Amino acid sequence: MFTGLNPQQKAAVRYCDGPVLVLAGAGSGKTSVITRKIGYLIGECGIQARHIAAVTFTNKAAREMRERVQKLLPSSASRGLQISTFHNLGLSILRKEAQYLGRTPALSIFDDQDSKTLLKDLTHRDFGLETEALKRLQSLISDWKNRLVTPERALVEAIALQNRSDGPPDQLLVIAARAFELYEQHLAAYNAVDFDDLITGPVRLFQQHPERLQYWRSRIHYLLVDEYQDTNDSQYELVRQLVGARQALTVVGDDDQSIYSWRGAKPQNLVRLQDDFPTLKLIKLEQNYRSSGRILKAANAVIANNPHVFEKTLWSELGVGDEIRIVKTLNEEAEVGLVAMEIIDRRLQSRSTYGDFAVLYRSNHQSRLLELKLQSLQIPYRMSGGTSFFSRSEVKDAMAYLRVLTNPRDDGALLRIINTPKREIGASSVQRLRDYAARHSCSLLEAAEVLADPEQAARSASEDVQLPARAAASLQTFLHQLHGIRRGTSDGGATDAGKQLKEWFIALDFPQWLQQTSSSASQAERRFDNMNALCQQIQRMLDADPELDINGSVSKLVLQDILDGQEEEGADDDAVNLLTLHAAKGLEFPHVYILGMEEEILPHRNSTEPEQIEEERRLFYVGITRAKQTLTMTYAGVRKQYGEKLTTTISRFAEELPQEDVIHEGLTRPSKEASRARGRATLDALFKDLANDL
Repeated sequence: MFTGLNPQQKAAVRYCDGPVLVLAGAGSGKTSVITRKIGYLIGECGIQARHIAAVTFTNKAAREMRERVQKLLPSSASRGLQISTFHNLGLSILRKEAQYLGRTPALSIFDDQDSKTLLKDLTHRDFGLETEALKRLQSLISDWKNRLVTPERALVEAIALQNRSDGPPDQLLVIAARAFELYEQHLAAYNAVDFDDLITGPVRLFQQHPERLQYWRSRIHYLLVDEYQDTNDSQYELVRQLVGARQALTVVGDDDQSIYSWRGAKPQNLVRLQDDFPTLKLIKLEQNYRSSGRILKAANAVIANNPHVFEKTLWSELGVGDEIRIVKTLNEEAEVGLVAMEIIDRRLQSRSTYGDFAVLYRSNHQSRLLELKLQSLQIPYRMSGGTSFFSRSEVKDAMAYLRVLTNPRDDGALLRIINTPKREIGASSVQRLRDYAARHSCSLLEAAEVLADPEQAARSASEDVQLPARAAASLQTFLHQLHGIRRGTSDGGATDAGKQLKEWFIALDFPQWLQQTSSSASQAERRFDNMNALCQQIQRMLDADPELDINGSVSKLVLQDILDGQEEEGADDDAVNLLTLHAAKGLEFPHVYILGMEEEILPHRNSTEPEQIEEERRLFYVGITRAKQTLTMTYAGVRKQYGEKLTTTISRFAEELPQEDVIHEGLTRPSKEASRARGRATLDALFKDLANDL
């Protein structure tokens, strides 16, 4: 049971005389502590498995915990053990206690989109809210729920805030509060709960029906909670309720890795434990089993700039390790080029796999150029914690236009773009196109050619499939645009195809369409930049291969996108990992790159208040502690923002690193001798690799 555990881990497993907080630093083996403690509670403390519950935040973490326990204990000893996410535990309670909530056990669970659709229906007639206002309304309701605020109380709060004289009134607050009440009524009518209800529902149930709380306390004699720094108010209250006077509780967490305040997480909940559980014992896990000494020294130095109630210092027996590199490049294209080439170089020289490398970034948009660079060099990669470049809606729209351009029979692509941007070609008109195409065994585009021309339509189509005049005129304009770009790209050759495509998307009115469907002007500009990046990538492909035409380049991109989708389903695990810093939490990699070490990127431009800076620093700390062997940070000397080239400033966090362990590189050209030496080393590694394969 204790094999391989250090003294602090053993103490955390053995302590069962009261509540205990295990302050577990990054890479300190917290999952081993939780799983071994479950085994200890069953094997040594005599608590039956069915009276033990362990909760965490993700299905993956719960699955890993369950698998480890199964290796420790025979199936008979672990029968009835509850290992789940917070929300699965909440669902179990709600289904068992449905009658007390005016529901039946056959509950429906509304996901984010279901909730948004319901709120849109409830507010459409009176307010007709735009997409971003709806998202904020949904966020306000979620926040009220997680703070255990009732619809009645929310309305009182909203009216009070609206009547304050120290700022402009926030009309959406009152709208949201009134919608909140209607929303709850409709959920009840549908016998449904939303994601937040899976926690707040049990809390309210236990507040209103103490006898049901006693029942659940009789079922759960010992509770273990992982990632406690990520709990919100309602999750904290649920834990407090279930534990009760027995105080049989083990909490594992790390205040330095609390990075989810935007979804309600409160690292202060670790401190609150001392108030609600006065006999709380604190055990620190500070030995790191993941990273080299220099990496941990850097992490400790950075996070020391945040205020702490609990002090801890990570240390390792894995050696000093390589120095940390901070590399300045000329611009963002040079930045991703450097990272991609170094991955190729290091993979060859160190006999690594692509999966040994991770590239981390603060915001999803930073992956755009990197994806294109990796694709151009045929480096496999996988996305996590963000949207792949080719999965973004505006890129999908652009690709759909190019697919129709190169294959007029691609009906799926035509359906995506026929009314994007809006052209007053409604659903009924599209259905008439479908009907005509089905009757005449032709493509939708061929059907459109007929029905957009009133004379042809009159000769070839029956009355029931003819289009309204306005729809026919819009369709005719759309077809004219398609023919125009097809002529332009075939006549103009490959030298300026990328420029022509960009001009075509402008002529199609995409900039204005993106303005209408984006939350801000800057977001609209970034989305059009994504479309432009696709055009530039096509141009680079044409420049690189004189025999390739635009049809061939689009076909290659479509095929690449399909293959990437198949690989995502698990065919090939050897791929470079591209992750947001948020998504990287809980993972580890031998070699880590952190992109964009600049002010306004990391820390983010919208996170400059003191508390926000503290969370941005914790996010950077999470990024540092993902690295096992090498850590490289990059930033661009000049970066394009909102169409302008701006000189950047290195991130304040880079200056908080221990400078004696940091090497600054970049912009200056290496000597010819150094370049030759590096080239020889790469070639030697390549020839050795080839020789081994023969």
